[in-house]
Amino acid sequence: MVSPPKIVALIPARAGSKGIPGKNIRPLGGIPLLAYSIAAGLQAKMVDRVIVSTDSEEIARVASDWGAEVPFFRPVELAEDSTPDFPVFEHALHWLEETEGYRADVLVQLRPSSPIRPPGLVDTAIQLLLNSPADSVRCVTPSGQNPFKMWRIDHVVLAPLLSLDLPEPYNQPRQSLPDTYWQTGHVEVIRRSTILDQKSLTGSNILPCLVAPEYAIDLDNLYQWDFAEHVLAHWNLDYVLPENQVVQ
Repeated sequence: MVSPPKIVALIPARAGSKGIPGKNIRPLGGIPLLAYSIAAGLQAKMVDRVIVSTDSEEIARVASDWGAEVPFFRPVELAEDSTPDFPVFEHALHWLEETEGYRADVLVQLRPSSPIRPPGLVDTAIQLLLNSPADSVRCVTPSGQNPFKMWRIDHVVLAPLLSLDLPEPYNQPRQSLPDTYWQTGHVEVIRRSTILDQKSLTGSNILPCLVAPEYAIDLDNLYQWDFAEHVLAHWNLDYVLPENQVVQ
């Protein structure tokens, strides 16, 4: 009999945010930002553990209060402004196996900066991966602006950002251009082998998990934060809300 895969939700939450100081524990709608991602993991039926990877004792305390595990502190060298996600996930996999003897088969990234998630999204993304041979699943939403109409500046003149087998795509009607998608950061589901064998957080075979545009709010500056507060207060979205009972 084949054992079900061990699925761990990993939430990267380092200190030192420059765009929004203290972002990961700043209250959004009266609740620490981090708590939304923790709740998405805890409420997912297919997730076995919800772990926060942080270098901060304060973030660790808030994470524990809202029900997440913080079994280790992230090494300082993995908490720099320029640190990519990959070594953080590789570190978590190695730590769990070497320290606890726990072998995670699938990691689910729940970024704190994309807190407004439809109920069931995490399980949907996990099931997409388990039902396929894909290396990973990533949430996307239709692009607000079509990149075939975008430009770069090349030696003071405009040059198209992308090319297409269509004359002057930047002058074409929107309807004649390919549909494009923006990655939202809500949920990313990654096989263990993708991380350890391919040394990647995506691999080459990536499945899309579509998210409605109204949920696609990324928090990188205070303007976006104010907009997210407005959305929570006025848009009447159905989203994963952290429990009111804080674990003491």
